[in-house]
Amino acid sequence: MSGLASTIKQADWKSEKHMPVIECPDTVKAGEAFDVKAWLGKGVAHPNTTEHHISDITLFFVPDGGKVPFKVGVYRFAAHGESAKGANEGPVFTNPQVTTNVTLKESGTFIAVSFCNIHGMWESEKAVTVA
Repeated sequence: MSGLASTIKQADWKSEKHMPVIECPDTVKAGEAFDVKAWLGKGVAHPNTTEHHISDITLFFVPDGGKVPFKVGVYRFAAHGESAKGANEGPVFTNPQVTTNVTLKESGTFIAVSFCNIHGMWESEKAVTVA
């Protein structure tokens, strides 16, 4: 494998701080809205410093049998303690987590990709069944 896909890492979120976690119902009703949460830090907290942070999470949905992912959203985290006073002296830090509300017409899999400014891209997935 070559290209971008070969650089995306996976691991167990219980022991790897870079792994995004996806939380949502396992089964939903077609056309009925529900929340999807994508975040880091459930098992092991990730640093949020000027030098080492998660800059974004991108959430995709791939319908069962589909070959093309649909981009649900790109969520950027821009406050990592930067300040004219120095690194990590700023007044605000963003935590890498997002909740979005969606509806589905068919079953499929959510894929979350997080980006660490030092350790690159990390991916996780969660299947959802539409009843």
